[in-house]
Amino acid sequence: MDGSKTPTTAPVLILLGPPGAGKGTQARMLEETFGLVQLSTGDLLRAAVTNGTEAGQQAKAVMDAGALVSDDIVIAILRDRLAEADCARGVILDGFPRTTVQAEALDTLLGENGQKIDAAISLDVDDAAMVDRISGRFTCAGCGEGYHDTFKAPTTKGQCDKCQGTDFKRRADDTAETVAARLDAYHAQTAPLIAFYDAQGALARVDAMGDIDDIAKTLGAIVRRATA
Repeated sequence: MDGSKTPTTAPVLILLGPPGAGKGTQARMLEETFGLVQLSTGDLLRAAVTNGTEAGQQAKAVMDAGALVSDDIVIAILRDRLAEADCARGVILDGFPRTTVQAEALDTLLGENGQKIDAAISLDVDDAAMVDRISGRFTCAGCGEGYHDTFKAPTTKGQCDKCQGTDFKRRADDTAETVAARLDAYHAQTAPLIAFYDAQGALARVDAMGDIDDIAKTLGAIVRRATA
């Protein structure tokens, strides 16, 4: 054996979008429809640390020291994961890459297997509407039922429809100011990636402010074209 790898045509998709844009929901729907595997950077790191892989041990040492895991370690963890059998069906990357340096490293990694980015899909949102959507969220402290100040208030004010509890909670980082800051940071960070994948001819943009099922249909059409 010469150690060379057999090229694969397994599709590789990237989902871009700010917090609250619905990346997780849409990724799960794409998994079910196309048999793809969602790869989240956070999940990959946790799994590598738990499994004690070489890259996972390196990541653990860095995280235990309170530092950020380097791009090289993340790429090594991703390389290990892509080699697993289930990824032969194709993958959806969520949360990586975040910079053009990471995007270039990813291109190099995929090139080792004869792969490429088939589609980088940007879930585009209206910032003002997103601030309202996220900052209005709250949940029942008792059963976890979700509500919204505007879109889904309890039928009886101050009482959960599901368990009749009267104690509600909001995430500390779901204030309008925090959400707006997160959106600003996302756009600043992601703008170069939009240009990067547009130049490659891999970029697709989707209005993510509509109905979940309509967005899923649009994404499905993009995936079919990209992997045809």
